[in-house]
Amino acid sequence: MSRPPGRAARRRARRRPPPLAQRGGLDAVRWQVPRGAPEGVGALAALCSRFPALADPAATPPAERFAGGEIVDADGRPWGAEDEVRPGDELWFHRELAPEEVPDLPLPILHRDEHLLVLDKPHDMATMPRGAHVLGSALVRLRRATGIETLVPLHRLDRRTAGVLAFGLRPEERSAYQQLFARGEVDKEYEARVAPAPGSTLPAAPGERALLEDRLQARHGELRTQVLPGAPNARTELEVIGAPGDGTLRLRLRPRTGRTHQLRAQLSARGAPILGEDLYPEPVATPALPLQLLARRLAFVDPVTGTPRELVSTRELADGVRTLGT
Repeated sequence: MSRPPGRAARRRARRRPPPLAQRGGLDAVRWQVPRGAPEGVGALAALCSRFPALADPAATPPAERFAGGEIVDADGRPWGAEDEVRPGDELWFHRELAPEEVPDLPLPILHRDEHLLVLDKPHDMATMPRGAHVLGSALVRLRRATGIETLVPLHRLDRRTAGVLAFGLRPEERSAYQQLFARGEVDKEYEARVAPAPGSTLPAAPGERALLEDRLQARHGELRTQVLPGAPNARTELEVIGAPGDGTLRLRLRPRTGRTHQLRAQLSARGAPILGEDLYPEPVATPALPLQLLARRLAFVDPVTGTPRELVSTRELADGVRTLGT
């Protein structure tokens, strides 16, 4: 039996459709003038203050975009550059994209029905459009390939992590699926290859297990998640599933919490960074080695249909590849 829609789902149901249609798989940008914004400021000045990149010399001058009717309000009416904006006003526009090389990578689909689309995501593909990874993101590529404009990710994988990535098809069902992840009702299983340094505190024999508990903190504007003293807020169950004799280990990881970079930070803190790591301290990495972290499996009871779901990646991590100097 499906759960009744939550408050977030009810708010989305009441929300008006965007005044600008998607363009090339990308949603329009919506900016709402915040409370406390100064009075008497024109739309052009306010927008450029919030989005300085609009004034990039390589972009179309913002004044031209206003003159062309490209900046609209919540009802689709064009803003004039000098029109005064007030708190709560909405300004919608399409971003102009810098040139981007999109790798010609296949998009293997593990499952698709009227509710879900599940991708076996390649390494080094962003989940959402962000920064320099927009057209090459999984979301934009899938929207373009399928024509499904309502497609949205139900959770996220790091760009450098490969494996099972689930997308929802229907906006009215999105909250039900996302709440499964928020409540910890999805069984997530990862595989990783690590090269433990001397003195690493990880178990090393196949079949051995450990519970990794840490206090992690991700600060705004910083790429790395910090491991700090204090009560644990991140827990991961670990099992050694292989020790090939080359100084590396194969691990099965079941995160019981969902902190940013949780697995990468926890393993690095124990002297066993994941092979191919480029963000957390590690031995010198083999050039061009993808991060050896794979989202192997997701399992849950579908909140819409009541059907048990088990989604398993067909990808394999690179065997026989070591870090230099180990």
